[in-house]
Amino acid sequence: MTDTSARAAAPWRLAAAGLSLIAVCYGLARFAFGLFTPAFRTSFGLDAAAIGLIASLAYAAYCAGVATATYGTPRWGARSVAVAAGLLATAGTITVGLSADAVALGFGAAIGGASTGVASPALADAVANGVTPERRDRVQSVINAGTGLGVLVAGPVALLLLDQWRVAWFVFAGLAAATTLWAAVAVPAGRPTPIRTRTMSSAARTAPSATRAASTKTGTEPTTSGESRGITRGARTGAVRLPLAALLLGAGSGAVWTFGQDALAVSLGRPLATTAWIALGACGLLGAASGDVIRRLGVNTAWRVFLALMAIGTAVIASLPHLAVPAIAAAGVFGAVYIAATGVLLIAGTRIHPDDPARGVGSAFLLLAVGQAASSPLWGALGDVAGLPVALLGAASTTILALVIAPLDERAAHAPPPRKGVTDVSRRDRLQRRHDRRGRSIP
Repeated sequence: MTDTSARAAAPWRLAAAGLSLIAVCYGLARFAFGLFTPAFRTSFGLDAAAIGLIASLAYAAYCAGVATATYGTPRWGARSVAVAAGLLATAGTITVGLSADAVALGFGAAIGGASTGVASPALADAVANGVTPERRDRVQSVINAGTGLGVLVAGPVALLLLDQWRVAWFVFAGLAAATTLWAAVAVPAGRPTPIRTRTMSSAARTAPSATRAASTKTGTEPTTSGESRGITRGARTGAVRLPLAALLLGAGSGAVWTFGQDALAVSLGRPLATTAWIALGACGLLGAASGDVIRRLGVNTAWRVFLALMAIGTAVIASLPHLAVPAIAAAGVFGAVYIAATGVLLIAGTRIHPDDPARGVGSAFLLLAVGQAASSPLWGALGDVAGLPVALLGAASTTILALVIAPLDERAAHAPPPRKGVTDVSRRDRLQRRHDRRGRSIP
């Protein structure tokens, strides 16, 4: 393989390894818990409130993992943190498989939950610093779709081994261990030059020589187009609204992840309910296309479309759990748009903090987990009192509330104010061409 082809293949090797790491951390170590809720109820005598509490512990551990990875990735490097995520996923799944009581079960779920929080900032940093800008959103979206792959794998395992659930979780542990070894090879080590420095130096290399000379004389720094600068400024104005959007998405989605299987199993039976979960995972892989959708529609429009579909999917699961086709289709819709919506958070986070993508993604996913952690016990308590369909309808209403929050200020992104002391290369080039036609130079 030539050097050029090797460089072209490197982003997709990272994408494949990252997809697999997200699959074992999110799809197996964390969200597979909902698939085995009936078995855990039987083995440990748990009610909905207790299941919600255990799920809340996993989300709380996720928050701790996000905070640790956000701090540690710039210091320890993306590879070290990604490997730590894989080790936590392996340890968590083993602990669940060995659990003798509800306390041990909760401990294993918490370790698995921590792995997800550690994985996302590390992989976002690896992509942001190691993939060219034109491929970055697409690679991020592919990696983020790993949750769907993990759920897709967990579904058939649960269908075959629900009565031997310990064996299933040992299988998950083996997959997590193998993926950890892959991440140790495929994820770049260390922390490259910050994005802003690399972008500025690239602009300087590609700027016309006349423009660079003029910049040198005037003491200004050449940059990319004014629109590019505006995107950064416009994105930063979303630093307040993005966490709120993430918080509400977490609150609205937590009910389906924790109790969706229970609600469907009561009406459809365990085989069809698990089939619905397999559809959720399979359609979650469609979230890999969210980067292209966001590029076409814009961040805010894509966010509204995704959350509207998520609210509809959640409401159908709540209202028509006894009808197999609508329920399975709704689960598929939920899986696809949940992954796509978290892809919006991921891409928006990297745009808000281009120099520290781990921080941008970490803060958004932290609030996502806070919403899930805070809401799961509440949805469980409401389910015990009024029934799980009512709890799921409450979650759908919360998702609608999240829909009205625009993650980014895209108007500012497309109407940037001028910055004193900075030369706009693209504008200067246009002026130079206009003056060239008149035989003059730019004053």
